[in-house]
Amino acid sequence: MADKTTEEIEKIWGDIRNAGSRDAYIERKLEEQGLLVPRRDASLMSKRELGEYKKKLKAEAAARVEMLKETWQAYKANNLVHLGEGIFWNEEWDWDKYDHPRAEERAQENELPAIDKPKQLAELLDLDIKHLRWLTYHREVATQVHYERFTIPKRSGGTRAIWAPKPMLKASQRWILREIVERLPIHGAAHGFVPGRSILTNASQHTNSKIIIKVDLEDFFPTVTFPRVKGVFRKAGYREQIATLLALLCTEPPREVIKHEDELRYVALGPRCLPQGAPTSPGITNTLCLSLDRRMTGLAESLGWRYTRYADDLTFSLPNSTKGKPNFGKLMGAMKHIIADEGFTLHPDKTRVMRKGASQRVTGLVVNGAGKPRVPRETRRMLRAALHNAKQGKPLRADESLYTLLGWAAFIYMTDRELGASFLEELRPLV
Repeated sequence: MADKTTEEIEKIWGDIRNAGSRDAYIERKLEEQGLLVPRRDASLMSKRELGEYKKKLKAEAAARVEMLKETWQAYKANNLVHLGEGIFWNEEWDWDKYDHPRAEERAQENELPAIDKPKQLAELLDLDIKHLRWLTYHREVATQVHYERFTIPKRSGGTRAIWAPKPMLKASQRWILREIVERLPIHGAAHGFVPGRSILTNASQHTNSKIIIKVDLEDFFPTVTFPRVKGVFRKAGYREQIATLLALLCTEPPREVIKHEDELRYVALGPRCLPQGAPTSPGITNTLCLSLDRRMTGLAESLGWRYTRYADDLTFSLPNSTKGKPNFGKLMGAMKHIIADEGFTLHPDKTRVMRKGASQRVTGLVVNGAGKPRVPRETRRMLRAALHNAKQGKPLRADESLYTLLGWAAFIYMTDRELGASFLEELRPLV
């Protein structure tokens, strides 16, 4: 069977749908071509009639095989068929008992694109079904994946693995982020990766504090697994099929890269989860943490504290004007319970308590006193020294470049425009 053009495949698929099924389409085509042989009792035929009858049956069978191939080609061009090991997929099911009872209404409330079928999603992503299947297909062991792996140093030491999506998947994720994820509700306490909010708006909520408590959530993105991401899209207003596809596009298992018989293999080390490096991951966690943020805000306010979250960094502060006991123990106990109840894990080594007699820092900014947050003094001194060396023609440190210095100057500009502008003015002629 020669490969069909896209137009020919689409025509065949339209004819199959009009016929009602692949089998009905094949029967109709065989009849139209005069190849459908009426079945007869062979015992009543002469030898010559039996020979002719068998020849016609053989021609019908050969034509049927070719038609099965072309209808399968048309079916695969318009249906996903299978999405890999462990992924439930049924082409005919467009609902599930776990779908939101008012799914379409909820999607309209969130002002989301109406998507009922996989082909609609593929078209919105500027893909065909073949490439949508390719991007969403799950393999425990793969010879190629849709992510590039690299590492960056952690502030606390060691390295962090980043899995950055390749261009086709990244374009799809950016569409999902823009058209779906960023339209979903988040809590006012969330400041990370939210338009109009930043480390500065986060830190500004905790100035002039008697006590600041900072806690981190351990393995934040890996904790958000495929079922939880699928639940986000279901709650948003999408039904079984579309929620499954969106969750597959936004998740990937952590993998180990090994070499086997001179070929790289990417071996899954755990369940699919949010990759650190995908543009959709921070936004999905923000909407997923809506309940966490509501409960933490309610807890903090009931005890006279303030609360914000920047990604996996949770901050509580007790205003300096607070009288009476700080209820520290009650806050910590309830906080740990809420974190566990919401499906997260408190990092055992990253709880910090900062009192007003010492430097208090929130998302990298000093918040002591009633003034606005500011860049730490040592950062300003470091930039002055590096700038002086650069102007003198002296080499910068191994971990410095003129572009990293520009970044530090822009960081200072965010909190101190006059000082930041002077740094930027001195740096620009050197770049």
